[in-house]
Amino acid sequence: MAELEIRNLHVQAGDKQILKGLDLTVAKGEIHALMGPNGSGKSTLANAIMGHPGLEVTEGQILFKGQDITEADPDERARAGLFMAFQYPVAIPGVTITKYLRMVLNAHREARGEDEISLKEFRKTVEAAMELTNVPREFVARYLNDGFSGGEKKRLEVLQLALQLPQMAVLDETDSGLDIDALNVVANGVNTVAKGSDMGVLIITHYQRILHLVQPTRVSIMFDGRIIKEGGPELVEQLESEGYANIKEAAGVGA
Repeated sequence: MAELEIRNLHVQAGDKQILKGLDLTVAKGEIHALMGPNGSGKSTLANAIMGHPGLEVTEGQILFKGQDITEADPDERARAGLFMAFQYPVAIPGVTITKYLRMVLNAHREARGEDEISLKEFRKTVEAAMELTNVPREFVARYLNDGFSGGEKKRLEVLQLALQLPQMAVLDETDSGLDIDALNVVANGVNTVAKGSDMGVLIITHYQRILHLVQPTRVSIMFDGRIIKEGGPELVEQLESEGYANIKEAAGVGA
């Protein structure tokens, strides 16, 4: 059974219909790449999976671990083991990364009926995650994303991934705005965390370059709110050589 299953999902923002009957599954331990041109609805899907309040599901279901979470609040989804790395992480001046990370860890521990993490255990856990993801120690004394470069923001997202070890991670354009050095660091962090666990990963992108570093098990192509083609890693190479036009034409959705 798929860990994450999207069935016939229709989603609108205001009066605009964005997802139009989308079906998608992500299995435990799978790296599933979702690709598509700008405006195809990729980020809307990511936000719908996490329960963004600005979106309305008009039809269909989102199931996680066999449970229908279509109407669940975002914090319920996060506590259940869903994680999202945002395309544009927000800055929160005045809140240190240390304070934020401890608050997140304690929220997950509370959901499991565990006591709050001690300062000693927290420090040890964070240092291990930082070493795993190649994040410098002075990082955690800074305010959350305040004055961060694009690469630093994405590196912090990967650090959170390593700390939380969710059952399902949705990475929304994690490669957006990264130079090659930052991309390598982020991709290596994702690979390291994924390899050491059985988490499922849905990696959303419209570039091929990150998929040479984080190699997917399966690839889905999205256009105009629907999945129009699915396949293996060879789809990445096909896109590089042909672009989206041939795939759209073969799927009968125009060039």
